[in-house]
Amino acid sequence: MLGEMLGETRGKRIVRRVLSSDPMKIEVTFEDGGKMLGLDVSGFGTYWAVIRPDGTIYGEGEGGTITQGGELASWKGSGLGIFKEAGAVSYRGILYWRTASQKLARLNTVPTVFEFEVDAAGNTHTKMWEWK
Repeated sequence: MLGEMLGETRGKRIVRRVLSSDPMKIEVTFEDGGKMLGLDVSGFGTYWAVIRPDGTIYGEGEGGTITQGGELASWKGSGLGIFKEAGAVSYRGILYWRTASQKLARLNTVPTVFEFEVDAAGNTHTKMWEWK
């Protein structure tokens, strides 16, 4: 069951790189900013994605979020996605967090379900909820 919305960020894809052409496997790096647990944050992440024979996308990634006060939370996750019009992509998945930050400590105790959208211009939008 989905619980409270934990965060929302917007950002930009900054790098795409082909890791393999058979099967097609790409690596993507992005930066973003927004709110996490009510705090202003900036973040970054890198994920790889494989285009599966049915056209869906499976990916795994890792990254981090930093509060304005310099407190860091790192994440690892995975997701399934689909292609949308003009090369946009839409993912749904799960993140697991690790932090020593007292302000972000709640992230250590809840799996985080996410929606990650990337439009054709490379703009990202992420929403995250606790999974109860």
